[in-house]
Amino acid sequence: MAAYGQTQYSPALQPAGPYTPYTHHTQGYSMTSYNIKTEDGLSHSPGQSSLLGYSSNFSGTPPAQTLYSYSTHAEYHAPTSPPTPGKEQEGAPARRSSDGKLRGRKRANDPVPPLDSDIERVFIWDLDETIIIFHSLLTGTFSTRFGKDSGKAVSLGLWMEEMIFNLADSRLFFNDLEECDQVHIDDVASDDNGQDLSTYNFGTDGFQSPAGGGTLCLGSGVHGGVDWMRKLAFRYRRVKEIYNTYKNNVGGLLGSPKREEWLQLRREMEVLTDLWLTQALKALALINSRPNCVNVMVTTTQLIPALSKVLLYGLAGAFPIENIYSATKTGKESCFERVTQRFGRRAVYVVVGDGVEEETVAKKKNMPFWRVTCRADLEALSHALELDYL
Repeated sequence: MAAYGQTQYSPALQPAGPYTPYTHHTQGYSMTSYNIKTEDGLSHSPGQSSLLGYSSNFSGTPPAQTLYSYSTHAEYHAPTSPPTPGKEQEGAPARRSSDGKLRGRKRANDPVPPLDSDIERVFIWDLDETIIIFHSLLTGTFSTRFGKDSGKAVSLGLWMEEMIFNLADSRLFFNDLEECDQVHIDDVASDDNGQDLSTYNFGTDGFQSPAGGGTLCLGSGVHGGVDWMRKLAFRYRRVKEIYNTYKNNVGGLLGSPKREEWLQLRREMEVLTDLWLTQALKALALINSRPNCVNVMVTTTQLIPALSKVLLYGLAGAFPIENIYSATKTGKESCFERVTQRFGRRAVYVVVGDGVEEETVAKKKNMPFWRVTCRADLEALSHALELDYL
């Protein structure tokens, strides 16, 4: 894949649909502080809002306040995965490489995950411009709306984009799987015969088809032959293993010197975005700390680059790999339907996002929608969670 210029970005990473304008919603918030220690050893003290009533960003009937009984003043401990870091750098190496490996799953604060049928509340999150800031760095939208250095924002965006694709290609088989995108990590698991992959050579198994081979992957699960589909399933299984193995040790997956570059990039990005990701991680950790409550991600990014993003932004501790869905081919409504079928109709679903698509689907399905257009919206969400409004 060719490197992208400063006015371009990869379609594989581009969330579909229009972007909600960024507006500061600071009215009605009073600020206190808390400290978050990240993998790089730094301590951050972002503002924490006190929500007076319900946020104006929340639409739908608020779930019963008494469903959970947790202390509203509990100290927040960030997930094991590093919540911040980042650094600005002018040039980023051209991106793309080959090889591949994978990823996994697991819940941060839940050693014995409840059965899907026991889940009482499901938070369905959008990824880009909701949990993370990425696409708007590349387009200049973020710097324009928040008065940031546009050159630095684009440079950081390009640097992160290079890291996302490098990880996707070198460890997560994106070169092989780009044209064989799936909605969910287990969608081709039925084609896996369970063969031991510890000594399997992915580079010489003949999987990569000649030009036009991508036509074998026109949609989820379309077979291009039993042997070929088995090799496809092997790659997705390997991705799952890698994700699960390194979800709390992304630095170990990257190795040196990439680990140091990644930490520097994360620090720089958190500074530029005023700790946006740190605020999102706080809300995710509060949800994960509750029994019978779960975070699910539905993103319009292709599945493999989405997993790469989740790992590099330190989100894997909050999202088991089984809880990540790509809506690139099917759209979000189809993914929402899969989520509701999985967890059942008795569960309460709350949608968190910035885009028109997820808001429209949420309203159609009578799901409460929490709109995120600025960092204060994430602060308000955390506070609403602390007060058991959600």
